[in-house]
Amino acid sequence: MGDKTMTAEEVVGRLESGMTLGIGGWGARRKPMALVRALLRSGLRDLTVVSCGGPDVGMLAAAGRLRRLVTAFVTLDSIPLEPHYRAVRERGGLELTEVDEGMLLRGLEAAAHRLPFLPVRAGIGSDVMRVNPALRTVTSPYEDGETLVAMPALRLDAALVHVHRADRLGTGQCLGPDPYFDDLFCAAADTAYVSCERIVDTAELTEKAPVESLLLRRLAVTGVVEAPNGAHFTSCAPDYERDEEFQRLYAKTPWPEFAGRFLGADEGGYRAAVAEWREEEGR
Repeated sequence: MGDKTMTAEEVVGRLESGMTLGIGGWGARRKPMALVRALLRSGLRDLTVVSCGGPDVGMLAAAGRLRRLVTAFVTLDSIPLEPHYRAVRERGGLELTEVDEGMLLRGLEAAAHRLPFLPVRAGIGSDVMRVNPALRTVTSPYEDGETLVAMPALRLDAALVHVHRADRLGTGQCLGPDPYFDDLFCAAADTAYVSCERIVDTAELTEKAPVESLLLRRLAVTGVVEAPNGAHFTSCAPDYERDEEFQRLYAKTPWPEFAGRFLGADEGGYRAAVAEWREEEGR
């Protein structure tokens, strides 16, 4: 229950190749990009990632770090299909388990409650069952006798999420309009690492926001990283919106060129490269 603050590099140093990682956020919204960039600077590979995918998935896929992806979608929101992910998928560069959003939710809930599976209607009557032949169904033991999908638990070795504020003990606060699945990613994982825009004293968390905004319980959090602008170029509303101009640059630039320019030795190098690009473009 002591001070859990650490650096992004220290977080990555606790991870191992071959792990199953859950990455919070949703599409191009509140993704833990500072932690993802630290992953990319490391030698970790052969990862299984569970994510409502955005540029986190696109970058890790393009860099050849993913073995398997479990997702309902991979999007940049204003750009419907993440282009770097699409290129890797089209050439068969990773295994894909594609499920309905409701099934992903139930899988995380099952893992959070340490259950082997949870029943769900989502998926019945769709091609989800066809493209996932390992999925099983269960029959309700009650009078209705309904057939439901038995969504297996999505157990995670580690979770990476980004929130607006956190204290040093691991309490995470969401000030935005949607918590997404971030709390479930943390609860479904053996270890959970939270980056935040700002670390504050515990008392400050509820000075200007309700207690309901305390999304992450400290008992579920292993480490806290202060990472201002750490979701860039995705949004972290109300602190900042998605950087659409930079996202367009990312989407149209070949991955080796983008990585060579913007994925430097550390997060400071990334910020400096973005600032240099802005100056060149007069933005």
